[in-house]
Amino acid sequence: MDKIILEGMEFFGYHGAQPEERTLGQKFILDVELFLDLRPAGISDNLDRTVNYVQVFETVQSIVCGRSRRLIEALAEAVAKELLEQFPADQVRVCVKKPQAPVPGRFTWLAVEITRGKNRL
Repeated sequence: MDKIILEGMEFFGYHGAQPEERTLGQKFILDVELFLDLRPAGISDNLDRTVNYVQVFETVQSIVCGRSRRLIEALAEAVAKELLEQFPADQVRVCVKKPQAPVPGRFTWLAVEITRGKNRL
């Protein structure tokens, strides 16, 4: 299936299980894939026949920079739900990366990744 990919979107948000995370905030990195038939857009060369990347970015930004959530799982679910409601994708994949998670030790990021479809909200 065809897909539109937005990778490495960075936002500052106030999500986390620890009170300090919800007070001080931190960087979150999101990757999103929207699965849909891109043939009509490819044939017509018409933006109205596809998903506008700017609108997807702004939707994700409004969620990540909006209401605080304790779990990145909840953040991923909110993003997936909104993308499926706003855009003509049959399925979405959302990966939420937390590069500054309060975990002792070295790591690049910790993450959750979910895949949701119109019938699996």
